[in-house]
Amino acid sequence: MKIYKNKGFTLIEILVVIGIIAVLAAVVLVAVNPSRQFKLARDLQRSTNLDAILNAIHQNMSEHRGIFVCGGTTRDIPLVFTRIKSQATSTGGGSGSSNLGDIASCLVPNYIVSLPFDPSLSGAHYASSTDYDTGYDFMQNSDGRLVASSTGELTPIISDTR
Repeated sequence: MKIYKNKGFTLIEILVVIGIIAVLAAVVLVAVNPSRQFKLARDLQRSTNLDAILNAIHQNMSEHRGIFVCGGTTRDIPLVFTRIKSQATSTGGGSGSSNLGDIASCLVPNYIVSLPFDPSLSGAHYASSTDYDTGYDFMQNSDGRLVASSTGELTPIISDTR
């Protein structure tokens, strides 16, 4: 009499293992949530960009004893949130208008290599110090502190103050 020993797995065992793996994969995918992680990463990039811009402005002002200087002349910092963008990308900006948000020539290349811009805002770019739109706003508040702001994807308002 011959006794046969089956080597291998039954179909039921294989299906159970596949089912367990599928459940674990679904749990991990929900926990990781790649879409949320990408949004979080872009918000962190915005926060870092705001910090870099404020550091450059602060360095300029520190070098000139608390006065923001551009091209050898004193520049006012806006008292309301103003978009940091070039005169060329400003609406209604002719040669005689003053755009307080056009600050790249005051900062690049002495205080920052190039102005960072919003990672996902349509139209945000930096081509040169005469053609850029960062997508970020800045101002000097009533306490005299510099504030930079952006709209985030997970955090509605991202702000940094110096």
